[in-house]
Amino acid sequence: MHLGVDVRRVRLVVYIAASILTGLAVSVSGAIGYVGLLVPPRDAFCSLARTIARCCPRRHWGGAIALVLADTLARTVVAPSELPVGAMTALAGAPLFIYLLR
Repeated sequence: MHLGVDVRRVRLVVYIAASILTGLAVSVSGAIGYVGLLVPPRDAFCSLARTIARCCPRRHWGGAIALVLADTLARTVVAPSELPVGAMTALAGAPLFIYLLR
């Protein structure tokens, strides 16, 4: 603000740009890529598992567990038919993405 920048406008532009870039990346790689936000690789700076557990596990099985749970939910929510697994990971990943943006 002291440099003459409209902070609210810049923040809004950055939020929109980050959302668009993430949307483009997900459209190329698939919505399962949200697992990378939920449970990034072991050497990543911040992950949901580390935030909750306050530890750094040697073997990180969180991504596999998250996908198995998402697949199970996708198959059982609407029993006769299936939802895409990406829809389940997006439902979990979108709020986390908004939290990380804030």
